[in-house]
Amino acid sequence: MPKSRSPAVSYSTALGHASADKRIEILRLIGRSGSISQAGREAGVSYKAAWQAIDTLTNLAGVALVERLVGGAGGGGARVTAAGRHLLTVADALEQARAQVLARFQQQDGDSQAAGMPPTLTQLPVRTSMRNQLPCKVQTLVLQGQIVRVRLQLAGGTALASSITVESAELLGLREALPVLALCKATAVSVGRSADAQTLPAGNVLLGRASRVARGETADEVAAQLEGGLQMVGFAAPASGLRSGSRVAMTVEESAIVIALID
Repeated sequence: MPKSRSPAVSYSTALGHASADKRIEILRLIGRSGSISQAGREAGVSYKAAWQAIDTLTNLAGVALVERLVGGAGGGGARVTAAGRHLLTVADALEQARAQVLARFQQQDGDSQAAGMPPTLTQLPVRTSMRNQLPCKVQTLVLQGQIVRVRLQLAGGTALASSITVESAELLGLREALPVLALCKATAVSVGRSADAQTLPAGNVLLGRASRVARGETADEVAAQLEGGLQMVGFAAPASGLRSGSRVAMTVEESAIVIALID
């Protein structure tokens, strides 16, 4: 019987950021407990934050990492997929390698300082508060005066545009077909019913289906799966009436989309 192939996980994207450490921790805890809520409690985050961490990590990995289990004696739960287990294995290997490298350079720094030399400077990864991190590729670049309009393509062919300065485009070395990350704050994303897409603010309009809705006095927070399979979070008007399963349109201005390179 032929050996099954491992899912194609984008390890470098999923594990290339310092903030991935907390997401990996939550994924590992889900594997141990079989519960999102329990994993959140053990990681010191809310149930909603735990799901958001898994959504973002799934976006970056490009494959499903957790699947819901419905019913049963415990009323359901969550299970780490084969791809998720592969990711955890790679994360463990990277952590061991990182520890070895840091130990070696720490020893070198100690030797250098003993010899009167300045310590080695290391570049620390930057964490970001932007909850929406969407892997994509540059499709076209259009010069508009001092602004470059970068048209991006998400999974499934969904289009997204970002307006950045000429200097930023040059410093990033943007070119067609270059893999990048599109980042934006959840607060920059307006959510409404897909039937009302024409009435939403101008900008990128991404269609999807709500997966979770958290009611609020000033706004309803909506997490949704886009048509291409990526997860995105934004805010709708309070008492929006949206619920899990609702078809939604998520709008974000082009100037709110930040482009980051994938190492």
